[in-house]
Amino acid sequence: MKATIRVLVVEDSAMMRQILIDMLQGDPSLQIVGQAQDGLEAVQLTAALRPDVITMDIRMPRLNGLEATRYIMSTTPTPIVVVANNVYETDLNIAFNAIAAGALTVVEKPRGLEGDSYEAVADQLITAVRLMSDVQVVSLAPTGSPLPRLPGSGILTPLFTRVKVVAIAASTGGPGVLNQIVSNLPGDFPVPILVVQHITAGFGQGMAHWLNSLTPLKVGVAQAGEPLLPGHVYLAPDDTHLTVSMKGQVLLDQSEPVNGSRPSANRLFVSVAQVYGQAAIGVILSGMGEDGAEGVSYLKRAGGYVIAQSEESCVVYGMPRAVVERGLADQVLPPEQIVSVMKKIASTRQSSPALVK
Repeated sequence: MKATIRVLVVEDSAMMRQILIDMLQGDPSLQIVGQAQDGLEAVQLTAALRPDVITMDIRMPRLNGLEATRYIMSTTPTPIVVVANNVYETDLNIAFNAIAAGALTVVEKPRGLEGDSYEAVADQLITAVRLMSDVQVVSLAPTGSPLPRLPGSGILTPLFTRVKVVAIAASTGGPGVLNQIVSNLPGDFPVPILVVQHITAGFGQGMAHWLNSLTPLKVGVAQAGEPLLPGHVYLAPDDTHLTVSMKGQVLLDQSEPVNGSRPSANRLFVSVAQVYGQAAIGVILSGMGEDGAEGVSYLKRAGGYVIAQSEESCVVYGMPRAVVERGLADQVLPPEQIVSVMKKIASTRQSSPALVK
């Protein structure tokens, strides 16, 4: 991590801008190199100052946070932390669209100046800025780039006909890829999809609403005891492990974090391996750290199939790298090809004579 992290603060409210600056200056390693009061000024100052990290407001005059993020990521790619109010759905939709456009994470905007709440938000903001400053922002491969070939359909058809569940793990960079996957799947997708997405506490429900508005699938935060149904996407709740029961129902618990993660992708994959075995597919998307690698090793031993997102398509090639370097990935694919595999599951399952009742 850099000895000094240069931060550009973007916020249209002068009072909120000063609150954010005061919070960030509580860490001596953070240096405020500029302040912008709207998106257009943010674009100009990013080009002039080349900060290490940007904190980005959502609602601003002239150019909002989403458009400013899109412009910055196409001209001067820089780690961006979106600062949003997590009580307004419209703000959350803009925030997650900004993440899909290249911002790295979202944190909560301060709602008061007192006590534990202020300290918690300050710690959250400082931690996010420090962590994101180490992310090497890359230009992702354009959609029209050549894609790696999938194995022949004859190889994968037996796999597709037996699949009963898809489990997905993601962290930094994951929401945009999740959007790309679920928004391209049919509403009658024949199996449930379980997701552990590491995201700032308080934003899980907002992400579920955002994804649900973009896909014919039914996306929601998982509820304890609900049945796993085709065409549904179940997101792990904030700070809660998501697993499955032998009866095909959602299990939730707040037992100790696994290697610092709760929800834990490892817990999800181990559970899916125990219940579904070779009828499960595990997918590891962009993210920091190694959560999921140990879990998919169980899934592999149980006969499951593992897909890792390709390095060139990842915002952060941490979680997929841990899987690939351990030799656990059956395929390493960009998001477009992951979508192709998922669509193949849908078409093969729905047309298989063995599955006609």
